[in-house]
Amino acid sequence: MTKRPRRNHSPEFKAKVALAAIRGERTLIELSQQFDVHPNQIKQWKDLLLEGASGVFGADAKAEPAAPIVDVKTLHAKIGELTLENDFLEGALNKAGLLGAKK
Repeated sequence: MTKRPRRNHSPEFKAKVALAAIRGERTLIELSQQFDVHPNQIKQWKDLLLEGASGVFGADAKAEPAAPIVDVKTLHAKIGELTLENDFLEGALNKAGLLGAKK
């Protein structure tokens, strides 16, 4: 018997199979034959779907991802520091003759 290569199923396919298992219209064996997936895998996907379903209706679903807090003063200070470094390096390279004509 030849070994079948490892398959990666899409999230849509997993959801489709798990929903079919939750409906209960067919047994796991029938579903495994229909979708060509091992019954244990179907059971795992079903359990994951049931476990994560509460998150759809919970308070976590309404929470929007928080935007990172930006401190404008810190950013301006960093810009000033980098400008100072660039000016210093430009002057040093000009003295050494390693920097060509100005842009």
